[in-house]
Amino acid sequence: MAELNRASVDDFKSTPKSPVVLVLDNVRSMHNVGAVFRTADAFALEKIYLCGISPRPPHREITKTALGSEESMAWEYHAETGAAVAALKAAGYQLVAVEQTTGSVPLPQYRPEPGRPLALVLGNEVFGVDDAVLALCDTAVEIPQFGTKHSLNVGVAAGVVLWDALVKLGVV
Repeated sequence: MAELNRASVDDFKSTPKSPVVLVLDNVRSMHNVGAVFRTADAFALEKIYLCGISPRPPHREITKTALGSEESMAWEYHAETGAAVAALKAAGYQLVAVEQTTGSVPLPQYRPEPGRPLALVLGNEVFGVDDAVLALCDTAVEIPQFGTKHSLNVGVAAGVVLWDALVKLGVV
């Protein structure tokens, strides 16, 4: 850690954060939740909202992929994703579903609104972002794909969209 010049958990908690939160809408896999924690820590995000059936720390299967980032990242649980998203909307967040829809914007064309915090909503591994939650979002973005599969793992999708958004926001 010293050679990599990484912050301790205590130092990380007091470090300024990127103006981005992640909302997990019924993500079922503990490994995916752990991967999202690790990615959120890597990009110093504000918080993760775990909603519905999304598993919550502490759990060894989350820790397996989170590698301790479940200790550094702020998170909270909401039984209903819609309530979490509505509260973020009321707080001024731009709400962006990471989902393939008829009106979704290809990620390269998406431009986050500067000066406004961003909430990225990621959905269930099989069913995606719930339709009622999609209706609360300002837009949906999709990652262009060229292979035989029509989706990416939710943890991978989080990393791709986060990197793109943070570059466009001038954070990285």
